[in-house]
Amino acid sequence: MAINLVKGQKIDLTKGRSSLSSIMVGLGWDPVETKKSGGFLSGLLGGGGGGADIDCDASVIMLDENGKLKGKENLIYFGNKKSKDGSVVHSGDNLTGEGEGDDETINVDLKRISPSIHRLVFVVNIYNARQKKQDFGMIQNAFIRLVDNQSKEELVHYNLTENYAGKMSLIPGELYRQGNEWKFSAVGEGTMDADIGSIANKYA
Repeated sequence: MAINLVKGQKIDLTKGRSSLSSIMVGLGWDPVETKKSGGFLSGLLGGGGGGADIDCDASVIMLDENGKLKGKENLIYFGNKKSKDGSVVHSGDNLTGEGEGDDETINVDLKRISPSIHRLVFVVNIYNARQKKQDFGMIQNAFIRLVDNQSKEELVHYNLTENYAGKMSLIPGELYRQGNEWKFSAVGEGTMDADIGSIANKYA
């Protein structure tokens, strides 16, 4: 049974799970529905009837022991779907976020992650957010979950329940190495960064 986390909570994924080697990281979101031309939701969306597709992109920033991004090959996104060591594989781009379940998935083979990589930061940002005047106040039901690829058991589920209006990127969570164990932290942080490059530069 999955452990439901709250913001700031951390969990040891591999302790007591010696067989855990590969996980699926699922990220999901839905556009806020606009049922009326006026009222609360219209105000939330900044005026007129919304309903425009919001293209969110999931990415992974792979960091070394000093928290630094060493090379573009350690940035996994729709333009670079597989890490150099083959440990992180992106499922591809979902353009709308409509429908049930995961919108984008990333497979992580914990055993194949290069020893030089100590932290995996998961990011979701809105594509062309600034040009489209879109932000995460237009998104609801955002979550990140981790599933054991072998047993298909959902290990962790974290619903991002804060109001992220005005934010163009989210960092829902991160995997990090501590000794021989891998842990997960529910971060739930929103940023004003309009694209994944801006976020990646912070770790350069």
